[in-house]
Amino acid sequence: MEFLFNTNVQLYIMAYLIGSIPFGLLLAKYIGKVDIRKEGSGNIGATNVLRVLKEKNPSLAKKLSSITLALDTSKGVFALLIGYILGVSEATMWAIAVFAVLGHCFSIFLLGDGGKGVATGLGVLLVLIPISAIIGVLAWLMSTKVLKIVSLSSLIGVLVAVASSFFIYPELIHTPIVIIGIVIFYKHSENIYRLFTGKEGKIA
Repeated sequence: MEFLFNTNVQLYIMAYLIGSIPFGLLLAKYIGKVDIRKEGSGNIGATNVLRVLKEKNPSLAKKLSSITLALDTSKGVFALLIGYILGVSEATMWAIAVFAVLGHCFSIFLLGDGGKGVATGLGVLLVLIPISAIIGVLAWLMSTKVLKIVSLSSLIGVLVAVASSFFIYPELIHTPIVIIGIVIFYKHSENIYRLFTGKEGKIA
């Protein structure tokens, strides 16, 4: 158990635990009075918070959805900030980023269940590769406006951010960036299936 006293290991555990906090579920349950795991898509992210509360409590829908998005994005940012304060290496910072995303997607508090990872992934990429992250956000915005399918737009945004990082940040070891992208795509596997079968819903 000596490895638990290693600073890097402690940071990885911290990042995973912070990432695991299901803010959308908590906000919807204790403020919106609804269990979003049993409504809509069953996801704990901002999109499902908005979708479910639009029907249950429209006045709270946008507020809680926006707060969920901000908190989910900040999870990875906060973990990285601690790493930055401690002066850890770039490789350790990327590992912290990966563990934060893994925590969100496979939360220990939800017995391995979790969100899709887009918001938390965005947060860590904004810190570590900001230009690519912003390009990804722009791709997401444009795709959402044209296609009106949040899941597809999210995947396009992630793909653009990851792909652009190879050209904008060629000096980086891209393995952790690719891992984050793969995890997010994996968590969207059901959405991808519905996209191919024409059953994925559009936003109004």
